[in-house]
Amino acid sequence: MKKLKNEKELLKKAIADGIRYGEARGVVEFEATDSANEKILYIYRLLVHDKVIQPIPEDQVSLKSISHKLAIWASKNK
Repeated sequence: MKKLKNEKELLKKAIADGIRYGEARGVVEFEATDSANEKILYIYRLLVHDKVIQPIPEDQVSLKSISHKLAIWASKNK
């Protein structure tokens, strides 16, 4: 897994875009007390469920790999 040049900024963008996506669908309401890790996991599962992104093989799932996948999604999401 090659690290992206501005992965932290892309992950922040992915979280913001994912929150908007989930709330627009009406499936989730994030609270201010939700941790970033909880948001990342929920957004990943939602995007996989909706077939927006390809799932990571279960034996390779980790917070780091999910964050990387969401950063890639954010870089392609304009």
